[in-house]
Amino acid sequence: MSAALRSSRDLGLVLVVVVLLVISFAPLLLAGQARAAVNYPPLTGAVAGPTTVGQLTNTTYHVTAQGGPAEAENGTTVGIYDYHAYVSADNLTGLKWGPASVGVLVNNSINLTFSAGNHSESVTLAVLVTSTLNGTNATQNFTLLVAVVQPYVISTTLEAASGLAVSSFVLTVLLDGSPVGTIKVNSISADTASPISFRYVNTDLASGWHTFSISLAAEHGLVTFAGGTETFSESFYVAPPPADNTIWYVTGAVAFFGAIFIWTLRVGARRRGKSKK
Repeated sequence: MSAALRSSRDLGLVLVVVVLLVISFAPLLLAGQARAAVNYPPLTGAVAGPTTVGQLTNTTYHVTAQGGPAEAENGTTVGIYDYHAYVSADNLTGLKWGPASVGVLVNNSINLTFSAGNHSESVTLAVLVTSTLNGTNATQNFTLLVAVVQPYVISTTLEAASGLAVSSFVLTVLLDGSPVGTIKVNSISADTASPISFRYVNTDLASGWHTFSISLAAEHGLVTFAGGTETFSESFYVAPPPADNTIWYVTGAVAFFGAIFIWTLRVGARRRGKSKK
């Protein structure tokens, strides 16, 4: 056999061995690449905030997310977290969830505001978060169920003293003597009136009478309520829950069927007595 033929044969054998090696190790290489492509922590997060809000109120919620391709193995953020916010409800009239429906989380979080409508219902606040790095992404939906309820509302009017303008200030609202919120009052021109209102949500108030109160003592006579007073109060009544009459219904039913059973026994006894005669 010539040297050229032997060289060609040896080259062919080498190529065959190389091809076999590639075929053998290709699955392992692909599996390794696949593992590298998905080697990131799971995407987790939450929408945190009140689960009960009043009609026509604005409430802030804190949205957080971590994990996915945008998070490195050491926990640092190396990619981007973007979000799409939307709401789900039977009646969407007046509902707002934003301020923007799409955006980017900064330092793995963002604050969004929910504006409730003028009706009571259950609303689902949803945020679809995508964690992205170099074309690889993971997506997860985070939700929070919120009840929109009828709030307790107080309204009154403030009046600036004659010839005096008053700069903006804050009033504290008390319920049964305890602070429950504040009202920011904008500046009031001299000899003018400014209406104020306060909305309060609490589904756990005890039954009975309760009183809201506001004092203007800190304004030292520069501002009064309509009528010239420095205090305002308004009371409301919380009705007790309806009585649970289940036990009486059950007792009545048992007595009714017991009476029928006794009557049946007595009628049957009379008939048996007549047949013996």
